[in-house]
Amino acid sequence: MENVNEFIKPELLVLVPVLYIIGLMIKNTELIEDKFIPIILGTVGVILSILYVMAVAPLSLTGLFTGITQGILVAGVAVYVNQLIVQTKK
Repeated sequence: MENVNEFIKPELLVLVPVLYIIGLMIKNTELIEDKFIPIILGTVGVILSILYVMAVAPLSLTGLFTGITQGILVAGVAVYVNQLIVQTKK
């Protein structure tokens, strides 16, 4: 967990369970193929992270880059957690 805190802002860690739940909801709709779920979660994660970063800091390229990077990281952790759960059930 310490490694995660080195890369992801602690206040954005709340996005991991949010994205995980969004992923479960998308999976249960059966309207979207499973292969698109990580892309959707990545996009949602980036958008939410950018919104947060821009809300607490002035608009800048650094803030935009931080939001994009943080969004990708939180989406990656959410997908990773999902895969850990799926693979341990097998």
